[in-house]
Amino acid sequence: MSYYIKQQLKSNGKWYPKAKTIGKPVTTAEVAKKLADLSSLSTGDVKSVLDLLGGVLADFMNSGRTVKLEGVGTFYYTVNAEGNGVDTADKVNAKQIKGTRVRFIPEVSRGTKSEITTRSLVGPGTFWELLDENIPAQAVDGTTPGTGGEDDDDSGQGTFG
Repeated sequence: MSYYIKQQLKSNGKWYPKAKTIGKPVTTAEVAKKLADLSSLSTGDVKSVLDLLGGVLADFMNSGRTVKLEGVGTFYYTVNAEGNGVDTADKVNAKQIKGTRVRFIPEVSRGTKSEITTRSLVGPGTFWELLDENIPAQAVDGTTPGTGGEDDDDSGQGTFG
């Protein structure tokens, strides 16, 4: 089950549902165990691969490539430039780049009319429930609900599939 809270935006005063996480983030070890349970690999083998994944993605992106993991999505670099830009193309240079970010686009499948029919990482049976402020602080794993992770969308409108 996925949770949401009610949030009012300061910009327009309107109320929206906002996706909210509970508990601590799932660890690499937990993901490795789950993947091992679903496959013929050992937990150690899966964890070893997961431990190497970030570096491999970085190696490919550092060589100018995007990385598409089937069933997951696509990873690629974007940059943040300083200032307001320059007046002509010949003045553009790497010294303007002040930050690099990794972007992620979840994989989608489209139907015959280009409508999105499935979106990876969003299960077809996703059920949203209002996060009750009275849920005990020990819910899930001993942490306070709503404090376990980063929200994907800072707009206050949540992310819906």
